[in-house]
Amino acid sequence: MRFFIGADIGTTHTKAIALQSDGFVLASAMRGYTPLTDDSGKHELDPEQVFRAVLDVLEEVAMQLAQKTDLQLLSGIAFSSAMHSLIVLDENFQPLSNCITWADLRSSAQAERLKAEGLATDLYRHTGTPVHPMSPLCKLIWLRETNPVLHQQGAKFTGIKEYVLYRLTGRNVTDLSIASATGLFDIRKRGWYAPALQLAGISEDRLSEPVITKYMIAEIRPAYAKKIGIPSKTPVVVGASDGCLANLGSNALEPGDLSITIGTSGAVRAVTAMPATDSGSRVFNYILDEAHFVCGGPLNNGGALVEWYAEHFLQRNIREEGAMEWFMQQAASVPAGSEGLLFLPYVRGERAPVWDGMARGALVGMDHRHTREHAMRAVVEGINYAVCDIMQAVQQTVGKTEKIFVSGGFIRSPQWVQWLCNLLGQRLVVTGSADASAMGAAILGFMATGEITRLSDARKFFQEEAVYEPDAATHGILQQYYTIYAQLYSQLQPGFQALGKLRNK
Repeated sequence: MRFFIGADIGTTHTKAIALQSDGFVLASAMRGYTPLTDDSGKHELDPEQVFRAVLDVLEEVAMQLAQKTDLQLLSGIAFSSAMHSLIVLDENFQPLSNCITWADLRSSAQAERLKAEGLATDLYRHTGTPVHPMSPLCKLIWLRETNPVLHQQGAKFTGIKEYVLYRLTGRNVTDLSIASATGLFDIRKRGWYAPALQLAGISEDRLSEPVITKYMIAEIRPAYAKKIGIPSKTPVVVGASDGCLANLGSNALEPGDLSITIGTSGAVRAVTAMPATDSGSRVFNYILDEAHFVCGGPLNNGGALVEWYAEHFLQRNIREEGAMEWFMQQAASVPAGSEGLLFLPYVRGERAPVWDGMARGALVGMDHRHTREHAMRAVVEGINYAVCDIMQAVQQTVGKTEKIFVSGGFIRSPQWVQWLCNLLGQRLVVTGSADASAMGAAILGFMATGEITRLSDARKFFQEEAVYEPDAATHGILQQYYTIYAQLYSQLQPGFQALGKLRNK
């Protein structure tokens, strides 16, 4: 039975799985790396470290496969990656910069200026990407203004997946899904958007060649195929973005399906046949394949927020074995709603639905009764409220959703999933423990080779592993608190802006 390897290049980890054509996961591996950050809003990755992690996970998966099956049955490797990254390369494709990730906030002033000058609406309408410091458009404007020498030296500007693909295959291509998340690409005409390029100060020859997400590159460079331990003629499917592939990899395939992912960050997404733009620019529209788009919204503050809070306020490393279970047990000692303590979780600024790099976190409602455990529960509930906020924006744009599929690291905490279920008041379905984006990449690989022909055919890969039902009484309580939460950002936003100006003096 043939199989595909799906690899997902994330912000803190690269993960890979080997998916058999009957839906069985034959092997999996993961390697982590540490982002480079500072108080300026910098959030970068070392491209070489990421590339080595990709090689390592592919090699480990190949070693596991060699013990179970014939590697000649490998149909190919397909890739997923985080969106919005930017690497400056010289004419020999050597990095002149680190990889600037979606979480980097240093172009906040440039994003705010585009909004103030009235350019944001046109950019959103054509590119499907809301104006925000996450986007390569804003990063390039920032780079041109703060480091014009580096901006001029850049022969190519790519994302992390394009860099990895070039190293592996020698081809400089970007898939339409990643391209549609740059703020530089016209999602309807499917080409680079000239007004955005002009703002960024670049021409399209300094960007990668756009190709469909099922585009196949004939083979990996022989030296890397040998290192990984796979046949030298193994083809590569360029794949798509992690967000779009998380929908594919969690079974949210049809109109009426909704995907919620909470990992380091998080997102709420639905598949559509056409771009579904929102008058308030609250949601994105990215390309999945030739016939499908994904409409949704991302949040900056997912599992990374719990990790940050545990490290800085509890002196605990949440990644240690048992640490997350301990955190949730402590938080569960407090009733739903944290007895009136609300947490606005915008510690790293926020994307959907507010798209404000200057937004900040806030504990609201604290009094003498509140304890450490109240704050712990409020942090998790704050993330859930943010998800609910985005879900409402998506549903108001694409219509009511009937079935919700959940994925990401948070599914390893049944308590957290149940709390989200209680808040939303809808059944939540977990379809697999494998990484949804890597799973989606492998499925897209099977589509590229013709082993499945329609998006709906991917349903054969899934079984419901867990189903969560909401508690009606708790839903009623949490919805009352959510009504108050939903007003906090607009009430506090002027203060966030003022604080940002003081800090930047």
